[in-house]
Amino acid sequence: MKLASLPNPEDLSYILTLLQSSMNEAASATTATSTKRRRRKENGGDRGGGGGGRDAASPGEEDGGGGRKKELKGVLASLLLLDEQEKRDGEESQRASREEKQLFETNHKKKTKAMLDYYSNIEEYYTEVEEQDRVRRKKGRSLAGAVAGAVACEAESGRKGEKGAKKGGGGDGGGAGQPRRLWVKERSNAWWDECNTPGFPEEEFKKAFRMGRSTFDMICEELNSAIAKEDTTLRSAIPVRQRVAVCLWRLATGEPLRLVSKKFGLGISTCHKLVLEVCTAIRTVLMPRYLQWPDEDKARKIKDEYESISGIPNVVGSMYTTHIPIIAPKISVAAYFNKRHTERNQKTSYSITLQGVVDPRGVFTDVCIGWPGSMPDDQVLEKSALYQRAQGGLLKGVWIVGNSGYPLLDWVLVPYTQQNLTWTQHAFNEKIGDVQKVAKDAFARLKARWSCLQKRTEVKLQDLPVVLGACCVLHNICEMRGEGIDLELGLELLDDEMVPEVPLKSMSSMKARDAIAHNLLHHGLAGTSFL
Repeated sequence: MKLASLPNPEDLSYILTLLQSSMNEAASATTATSTKRRRRKENGGDRGGGGGGRDAASPGEEDGGGGRKKELKGVLASLLLLDEQEKRDGEESQRASREEKQLFETNHKKKTKAMLDYYSNIEEYYTEVEEQDRVRRKKGRSLAGAVAGAVACEAESGRKGEKGAKKGGGGDGGGAGQPRRLWVKERSNAWWDECNTPGFPEEEFKKAFRMGRSTFDMICEELNSAIAKEDTTLRSAIPVRQRVAVCLWRLATGEPLRLVSKKFGLGISTCHKLVLEVCTAIRTVLMPRYLQWPDEDKARKIKDEYESISGIPNVVGSMYTTHIPIIAPKISVAAYFNKRHTERNQKTSYSITLQGVVDPRGVFTDVCIGWPGSMPDDQVLEKSALYQRAQGGLLKGVWIVGNSGYPLLDWVLVPYTQQNLTWTQHAFNEKIGDVQKVAKDAFARLKARWSCLQKRTEVKLQDLPVVLGACCVLHNICEMRGEGIDLELGLELLDDEMVPEVPLKSMSSMKARDAIAHNLLHHGLAGTSFL
């Protein structure tokens, strides 16, 4: 049977109806045939003639039933063929899809490889070009250096020959046997030579180095043994005064090293090395003498002066913490991130902290340098050597006044921070503010005098404590010797105060603070500006 002679093979409902009708007719025919056979057996041979007529019709009926069966088998065969054809079509489609995918991946790999080879060739080409340029520049510098060295040596030998001829009356010259000097790039140090002359104006000298000539000379004498160098056969040593001047000018202006190099006629790396050497010497030699905790006699004088300022007894120092901007470090960046400065300036800021205690003149008596800028003031205090000394009982019976960023301790006196203050508490906070102003003004003068503390310096993070310590020592020297500061350099500090998580850590100090506040108000020592 051909598929074309059948009804529409996709019409499944028709096929199911045909199958059902065919099966019903076949069952009816089978039943009828069985009934007729049973009757013939029952009637026997006496009805042979009539039975023969009925038997003649039976084969026709059987043939009709067989035709239906054949038609049914043809339909089933067609369905099987359709199913088989559909499977083959599905397999063919999947195979074609796999081949297309494989072809796409192969083309993609070829294109990727070609692109990588192309970029690799370009990179090799540029690397080769850069290497050729580097070699060419190196040869050019070597040639220029050789020519300049030859010219300098020839001129030097010519001068020595002339001197020898003058001394010896001719001959082969007096330059023979003299050691050759290392060729050094000639730089102008006319500015420093002018500053170093006695006739240079005192005001200009003080503006350049933030101190008078007498103070500058004293520092040079103190550091002479620590930083002096000897001449060698290759070059002459840099004088002590010039070494100190390089360091002070760099700290005072905060200018980059390339400008320091032009001012003093020295190499950039030499200036950087000199700054660190002089700062190290200041910290080693001068810090033990000019930055130390007061003894009993000095502490008594400090207490009297602070009491005359505020009326608060037994105050030996005013404490403050400021931030020094730095370049983002390579490690622990988050620890040095200064969130408050970043939010205020709309510019990402990193810093380290500088905590200091000052006497009534603004002279530092204790410093703690170098903790990351993300730490609040109370945590910096707990990390300091001052806190360790206090824990050992060395500050018993005295007060160090701090702002609201510090907690109230047995030895730290801070203002009231709660809302709805009483008159007594307002009066106390006013007097605490007078003491705090001493420390804040001292830090303002420190940063104004040494402008390097206002800028992100080129000094490495591990070297900053040495530089900052030197600035504090130099500040003390200037304050002790009465070196004033130019009003044009005035600076307003912007350090945010963060109230600590536990602002009250001592019940006895709370009672003592209440007693001090009561005495200030009821003995007429407190002002009335808060009213």
